Amino acid sequence: MSSIPAVPAANRLLNALPDSDRQQLLAHCEPVDLSFAEVIYLAGTRIPHVYFPTGSFISLVTPVDDDTGLEVGLIGNEGILGITLILGVDIAPFQALVQGAGSALRISVPLFLQELERSRPLQLELKRYLYVSMSQLAQTAACNRFHLVEARLARWLLMTHDRAHADTFHVTHIFLAYILGVRRVGITKAALSLQEQKLISYRRGDITVLDRGGLEAAACECYRTERETYERILGAQ
Repeated sequence: MSSIPAVPAANRLLNALPDSDRQQLLAHCEPVDLSFAEVIYLAGTRIPHVYFPTGSFISLVTPVDDDTGLEVGLIGNEGILGITLILGVDIAPFQALVQGAGSALRISVPLFLQELERSRPLQLELKRYLYVSMSQLAQTAACNRFHLVEARLARWLLMTHDRAHADTFHVTHIFLAYILGVRRVGITKAALSLQEQKLISYRRGDITVLDRGGLEAAACECYRTERETYERILGAQ
């Protein structure tokens, strides 16, 4: 692309870079719109592009079999899809599944690696983000093993609420059951309990957060731990 965007990127990692480094990287990015449930890449396949979500958010899902998977990470405008490239690995470790439709900035792998080699601030910022991603992965594994479905669902809704930047977002019970690795009946019971507590409302695939504070109280401590880790390593922005 020949022109440098005149406006800042709505991505917290990019906005944390010095202006010259950010603008140089943005010069190679193109805006794209991601659709709900779109598969960006599959686990074990080569990564063709790096994505910086701006108005979208993406689930990292580890497949168990043809019909079952488990969400192990979630990327919104606080992060980047394709972080393993800083380790020299261009094979996707997880399936990247669009959970929230919206905008993103996309850059080809060769151009991204060129900018990564050139920009020391970009290297440092992405190394910190890699640590945060590893922490989220470990926290999610512990959460899935030890915490009840209702607390896990509340945590997931809070994480999604943070990245959706809206009180209402679209998701079905079938999709929730898939990414949380539980039976649909378990999701239905947990969601009904949260509705009865007037923390959320659910109608035709749309969930609305009614009581953010109450939802935080219902969630397991994993949500607070992940937020504190992000803010400690990357800073509140």
